Amino acid sequence: MQWFMSLFPWEQALLASLMLFSLTTLGALFVFFSKGVKPSVLTLLNGSAAGIMIAASFFSLLLPALEYESVLPSYATVTLGFFLGGAFIIVSDLLLGKRKKKSTRFGDEKNALLFLAVTMHNIPEGMAVGVAFAVAGGEHAVLSAFLLALGIGIQNFPEGLCVAFPLRSKGLPAWKSFLFSSLSGAVEIPACILGALAAGLAAGLLPWALAFSAGAMVAVVCSELIPECFENSKTLASFGLIFGFCLMMILDVALG
Repeated sequence: MQWFMSLFPWEQALLASLMLFSLTTLGALFVFFSKGVKPSVLTLLNGSAAGIMIAASFFSLLLPALEYESVLPSYATVTLGFFLGGAFIIVSDLLLGKRKKKSTRFGDEKNALLFLAVTMHNIPEGMAVGVAFAVAGGEHAVLSAFLLALGIGIQNFPEGLCVAFPLRSKGLPAWKSFLFSSLSGAVEIPACILGALAAGLAAGLLPWALAFSAGAMVAVVCSELIPECFENSKTLASFGLIFGFCLMMILDVALG
């Protein structure tokens, strides 16, 4: 602990970001066991992914955003940021839908939207960890920042599944699904360092970034994940959604 305390804030943030990235990658690894999985299991997994993303949007993004000060009242900042995030996904969906050729890199435009939403969600989380280390003024504060990083890291494990399995269910090879899922968590590394190096500026942008990411995630869940998994089995999809939501809620409340 003393060695960790002796590091500069940006170095502490870097180590924390590597932990976040590693846990996302660990969750994505499970996609290699998805070959031959029954459609009912994929429906359950996709429903769980939807529940995880909805819970993360509220507990990991919207609630923390309300605690930050900004020029506008907190409720106005969060509402506007959420609206802009949702509108961004809707507009992106419309633009992608007009393309005649589907994205060969992600399988189709739905996969691209899912990857984009989760990646954007990871950026403000990484910034929040970096800011926490930058403003920490003592051992207790550094420990609190580390616990914040640990909580987000544990949440990243099911989020790695959340990206990898829907990509896999769309026909992408396991290694591509793993790669894109892992990359969605890699953005937390520069975000953590940026948050630590520019704590004042990042703190001002965080409520907007958190709310924007929440709106984007909810829009993707409502437009893509929920309709698709409920087509196969309402019972399994509902159970998966409730289970995923409860899992992420417990992780957020217990470790947040």
